[in-house]
Amino acid sequence: MKSAILVIKEQIEHFYLIRRLSVYELKSKNKSNYLGMAWEIINPVIQIMIYWFVFGSIRQRADIEVVPGFEVPFIHWLLGGFVLWTFFYQSTIQGSKSIYTRLRMLSRMNFPMSVIPNIAIFSQFYTHLVLLGVTFIIFQISGYYVSVYFLQIIYFVFATFCLVFAISLITSTLSTIIRDVHMFLNATLRMLLYLSPVLWQLTILDEPLSTIMKVNPLYYIIEGYRAAFFGTEWYFINHWQYSLYFWGLVVVLLLLGSKIHVKFRRHFIDYL
Repeated sequence: MKSAILVIKEQIEHFYLIRRLSVYELKSKNKSNYLGMAWEIINPVIQIMIYWFVFGSIRQRADIEVVPGFEVPFIHWLLGGFVLWTFFYQSTIQGSKSIYTRLRMLSRMNFPMSVIPNIAIFSQFYTHLVLLGVTFIIFQISGYYVSVYFLQIIYFVFATFCLVFAISLITSTLSTIIRDVHMFLNATLRMLLYLSPVLWQLTILDEPLSTIMKVNPLYYIIEGYRAAFFGTEWYFINHWQYSLYFWGLVVVLLLLGSKIHVKFRRHFIDYL
């Protein structure tokens, strides 16, 4: 518990530094491209169109029933979940390698290493906000107008941020010690795309398999995003048992990640 409190305190005290360095990182990563940071939006849009073409157009997917009696086109259903998946995937990948790719820089600077994963996550967070805005406009044009339920998107963005940071604390520490961890994580996340309700509904599975698949915390966040975009329900309230499970899992991951991070970070420079 002491390690978790220490890590959270470091994030609060160095929040200004996190914001400044994350913006700098985002700009420097795209400064050599003619289109600059526009590629941060172009890439996920291309991925969405590919998945829609493969899973929606070629197979002629029928409309998706998000709640009983309310069906939406597959492309809108896909977009509601994929915008979250893009943020989760990129943030987790960048966060896992954030420390060992910056060890030389860290050896010359004086700030806590626990902020490094957050810098990587924040650099992706800005892109996510833009994608959320684009998705919001698309939904308005398509006739899915904003409702009071859209306010819960703030809650689910925060929930995603907490989950990614907790995971990144663990993976960034382990990846610094054992580089293979990052490669394994990359392969695992690619598989996780097909084990999450991004491209297909879990309702097509029989029990108890569909319930087992809900152990994946991404199910909670993705369905929350869709509930916000389509204005169907207060997802985190109506499914309060799932909310308790999700936050319980996040707390466990945060405690574990903080513990191993604080324990090993003084030895990170040995892996330079």
